[in-house]
Amino acid sequence: MKAKVKICGITSLKDAFVAADLGADAVGFVFYKESKRYISYADARMIAEKLPPFMLKVGVFVNTSMRDVLASREFCMLDRVQLHGDSCPLTGVLQGISIVAYRIRNEKDIEEARQSLSVPLLDSGIGNGYGGTGKTFNWGLLEDFDRPYILAGGISIENIDEALALNPYAIDLASGIEKFPGVKDHDKMRALFGRINR
Repeated sequence: MKAKVKICGITSLKDAFVAADLGADAVGFVFYKESKRYISYADARMIAEKLPPFMLKVGVFVNTSMRDVLASREFCMLDRVQLHGDSCPLTGVLQGISIVAYRIRNEKDIEEARQSLSVPLLDSGIGNGYGGTGKTFNWGLLEDFDRPYILAGGISIENIDEALALNPYAIDLASGIEKFPGVKDHDKMRALFGRINR
């Protein structure tokens, strides 16, 4: 099965439209104010209102209360929420629409992700941040990971073939298709989608 594609760190309508034109399945809005890809709720809503009807809109939250996640989901017209951090409000209505991010450093992290109550997003555990490092983790740890997952962290034109060979349910792209954080490089996007669609 062809991997689905999420373009994360969208901050402009133009980048969102290019993602849609190239066939992305989802776009991600980062609501973590410490991120270089941060977008306000108002700007995310403006973009969400103009996207094609079958493109999923994902809100990325870090240590955010369930009340705030639910309010943001409604205001920004989100289809999914992506939860990072030590406090993931994975209860009630959120459980069916959540993606839970795991920072992968070793087998213990892999096992924790394998037991996730929601779809796990596997990202690099390098540094102290929450995603967006542009670094991969040891993909050899994914051997026998026997459930659907989203692969993130440093995916680019240089390693996309290797990433797809792992048969992830979806891939999450950000730094590998940017001019700089928050601004997409449309030539890189086209080249990468060309590889994905081969």
